[in-house]
Amino acid sequence: MRVSPRTALVAVLGGALLAGCGLTSGSPMVDDVKPGSIGKGLPLKGADLTVTSKEFTEQLILGAIMGIAFEAAGADVLDRTGIQGSIGAREAVKGGDADAMYEYTGTAWITYQGNTKPITDPQKQWQAVRDADRKNGVTWLTPATLNNTYALAINKKNAAKYKTKTLSDVAKLAKSDPKAVSLCVESEFASREDGLPGMQKAYGMSVPSSSITKMDTGIIYTQASKGTCTYGEVFTTDGRIKAMDLTTMEDDKHFFPNYNAAPEVNTESLKKFPAIAEVLAPITKKLNNTVARDLNSKVDVEGQDPHEVALDWLLQEGFVTE
Repeated sequence: MRVSPRTALVAVLGGALLAGCGLTSGSPMVDDVKPGSIGKGLPLKGADLTVTSKEFTEQLILGAIMGIAFEAAGADVLDRTGIQGSIGAREAVKGGDADAMYEYTGTAWITYQGNTKPITDPQKQWQAVRDADRKNGVTWLTPATLNNTYALAINKKNAAKYKTKTLSDVAKLAKSDPKAVSLCVESEFASREDGLPGMQKAYGMSVPSSSITKMDTGIIYTQASKGTCTYGEVFTTDGRIKAMDLTTMEDDKHFFPNYNAAPEVNTESLKKFPAIAEVLAPITKKLNNTVARDLNSKVDVEGQDPHEVALDWLLQEGFVTE
């Protein structure tokens, strides 16, 4: 996930401190893996690579996926995943304390590069991020379709009752049957222009404040599942969507920013070890929202270890072997 509104300030402050002192923790990855469909010929043999990530579930999984892939291709890998906040992990790659991570295009465009308006087309968003970061010593490889952005979600019973599939449908329902539409959202989402106010404006949606309840993220999923609120603000790759049998509304006017995951690599590291790109390309191509929800659910719902989830998926897909 990108820097979400609720954690942006913490990310900046905590990350800045980490960036200032550099990364000091980490441990070697010791997975006994061999090439599968990736890493044949051990193109990274002799490379010492450090992978990093942010601290939330999806990032821990993506960081492990990247590190295990490098191992299978012959590299010795230092695991420095789990950095609190986005800025710290980002600065590690930018400054050379880490070689690579999976980052989100929207986070880079808005948080790192200081833009205020997202680019609607996901490919053009990635291209703009890639081009802007060249001067920063960071290279962006081809993105995944995995897009961890905002959505409104509804439970199975209400989905059958109201038959909404898009945010435009929700706007129509709010107009025809105002009492049918109630929202559970985070406090910041309720006030930000790239959140609820902007969404309502973009879709011509009018939901009275009496029908909007502000609460913590985790509670939103539970309340939407129970039907306490008709729609809950969620993140599109969260494993609880699948576990709680929620359905997300299509953002048919493409209001929310694109947060596609893509490998962000220190440019000097990539020049030294260009095989990084070929090792990661087929893996990134396979990553989509369905895959992310399934993997995230294994951690957040079933309690599995992120590294083991990453390894199991790579084995299952045939990317690596044991």
